[in-house]
Amino acid sequence: MNPWMHKLRSDIARLFIPLLLLALCSCSSTHRGETAPAPPPGTVVTRGAGATFPSLLYEKWFAIYQSRNPETVITYDAVGSDEGIKRFIGKDVSEDKVVDFGASDAAMTDQQIDQVPGGVLMVPATASSVVLVYNLPDFAGDLKLSREAYAGIFLGEIKNWNDSRIAATNPGVKLPKLTIARVVRQEGSGTTFAFTNNLSAINQSWRNRFGAAYIIDWPGPAMRSAGNEGVAARVQQSVGAIGYVGYEFARKLGLKMAILENKSGSFVKPSQAAGAIALSEAKLPQNLRAFVPDPSGVDAYPIVTFSWILLRRNYDDPLKENAIRELFRWCLRDGQQYAAELGYIALPPEVAERSLQALDSLSPGL
Repeated sequence: MNPWMHKLRSDIARLFIPLLLLALCSCSSTHRGETAPAPPPGTVVTRGAGATFPSLLYEKWFAIYQSRNPETVITYDAVGSDEGIKRFIGKDVSEDKVVDFGASDAAMTDQQIDQVPGGVLMVPATASSVVLVYNLPDFAGDLKLSREAYAGIFLGEIKNWNDSRIAATNPGVKLPKLTIARVVRQEGSGTTFAFTNNLSAINQSWRNRFGAAYIIDWPGPAMRSAGNEGVAARVQQSVGAIGYVGYEFARKLGLKMAILENKSGSFVKPSQAAGAIALSEAKLPQNLRAFVPDPSGVDAYPIVTFSWILLRRNYDDPLKENAIRELFRWCLRDGQQYAAELGYIALPPEVAERSLQALDSLSPGL
């Protein structure tokens, strides 16, 4: 190529490439959300955040409802119960993270409720079991864990899979000589609350040292993961691991679930039916915050919880208040049919009715 042509091409490139980049940046600005179009007139945007435990069901609910009611746009961030409550209260988060509704597997404490002007409605929306999932590839059969054994594992007192306290409930089966690797939640979690609520009920040492809490300073080494899905995935990847997750996540990934001893001394396999038996013992008070930390039924699975939607008693915007009321009215009525297929427990009719009555008490701000 002669020198004149080479110089001409270089000059064109220097002029054209910057103009092309400028044009591409201008065209992509709306995709980055910098100049995103406003929702159409009449659209109501409702934002929620909180528990990962019910997130598989909420994802389905919100997608179906929005497809049938396009005037209501719903977003939900599965960030854990503790963070969801913080965003719902809105005092310790940036303004752009404040949400219209929260979700928690531990409801809210009276102290948390006092921070919300006008008060809070805690509406049971679904329920499920917390299961102990494990990864022992060479272990045949079903793993049975006594109350003493699974409390001892998470207290850090039982460190090996062939410990005599595990072997005692698994006679005739060779347990692997492996170190137990515990997988726990790294963020504040309602699943952690439900699990530790059970540990507090069955083990005095746990009750005295830790109690029921969203986040635990676990004794001894533990692997930490975010969300139910994160814990489930970590157990799936780690030989010798055990962790606690919602039944629906364990089922989704096909993980092995331990059979646990309940208060009556029965060893109960996790199932929606066994979870429903346990939840039938719940006595709902006026504020609908009820726990069953240690169910007594012979066939009851021992670790269960409701999961609550958290709503303000008063919304400044009447349109938003109505959109939220209708959304969760649909979830409590039509939406319950989708619970079982995803591994959740449909609310007992009397609980669903109490939740619907609570929704009717919502009122728009003046």
